[in-house]
Amino acid sequence: MPASAPAPVQATVPVWSPALRLLHWTIAGTVIASFATHEGGGRAHEILGYVALAAAALRVALGFAGGPGWRFAGFVRGWRTTLGYARLVLARREPRHLGHNPLGGWMIVALLAFTIAASVSGWLYTTDAYWGVEWVEALHGALGDALVPLFVLHVAGVILASIRHRESLVGAMIHGRKPSVRPGDVASGDAHDRVMRRE
Repeated sequence: MPASAPAPVQATVPVWSPALRLLHWTIAGTVIASFATHEGGGRAHEILGYVALAAAALRVALGFAGGPGWRFAGFVRGWRTTLGYARLVLARREPRHLGHNPLGGWMIVALLAFTIAASVSGWLYTTDAYWGVEWVEALHGALGDALVPLFVLHVAGVILASIRHRESLVGAMIHGRKPSVRPGDVASGDAHDRVMRRE
């Protein structure tokens, strides 16, 4: 009996679900729009902040209780692994990750944390107890301003990884697919630890 032909290798594979991508762009869009309206934006700025807060809080909840692709445990690595990966980036020897790389994982945590903190401080400033309180207003402004360099670093990392690994991470976050696993790639967080131990 003739042997069956091997299954064809897919050119691309699904990585991020439609729901995850929708939440990602919702957070990105509302944060950018909220920052753009922070001077004189009035009610529109408030609504954008509430939407950003709700979306970021949902993402955090799904990071602990969601399925594969959502959980932080799948892509947020320890500091030793993350520093090791950073050294590989500087040496131009970092492996390609099918999902988020260790530096990208921590950037997601930072962006979510500052988004939630900025949104909560903005809400506090609208309450009777904290309306007109200077330190709350200053804190809200500082947290919002801190998102700018984080955003710039995030975009720079996306561009660098896209160039290094010859793939469009922006496109992947739109259509949800990335090129199939190649030799030397890391498909999961656990696999990344094995790669790091061989260095």
